[in-house]
Amino acid sequence: MIPAFDILILVFLVITAVIALKVRDLLSATMIFGIYSFLMCLLWAEMGAVDVAFTEAAVGAGVSAVFLIATIYNTRRRSSD
Repeated sequence: MIPAFDILILVFLVITAVIALKVRDLLSATMIFGIYSFLMCLLWAEMGAVDVAFTEAAVGAGVSAVFLIATIYNTRRRSSD
């Protein structure tokens, strides 16, 4: 494990999580959640859990993002808080 790489990914994970919570556009939030999932995939792969990283890439960044984008296009794009 490379500690500097781990810390860098963890900092990016926190930043993407905060941005995803603060953004008001649902499509942008979905894209940011895809980036979050990709960063998790990198972290799992760097820790040696390649099977978990592959599953995270396939399900988290792939299937979930596609389903969320399809749902957003069938509803309103902006949140109405």
